[in-house]
Amino acid sequence: MPDWTSPSFGRGVTNNLERRIKQHIAGHTLSTKNMKNINVVYEEKFDSFEIARKRELYFKSAAGRRYLKK
Repeated sequence: MPDWTSPSFGRGVTNNLERRIKQHIAGHTLSTKNMKNINVVYEEKFDSFEIARKRELYFKSAAGRRYLKK
């Protein structure tokens, strides 16, 4: 079960999830450079960047955040 008490909850698009997590942990991303414990709680794969980006924007909306907290 995710720790919803965490101060931040990230959503994003990448073509290589493993690499992206390593970048976050290594501090290469300003928004997460101080976070050393990153947990993937949900993942989806899409055939195009455009579709993935639309889904990312949905998850950043109030409705999308409610969906992820289920």
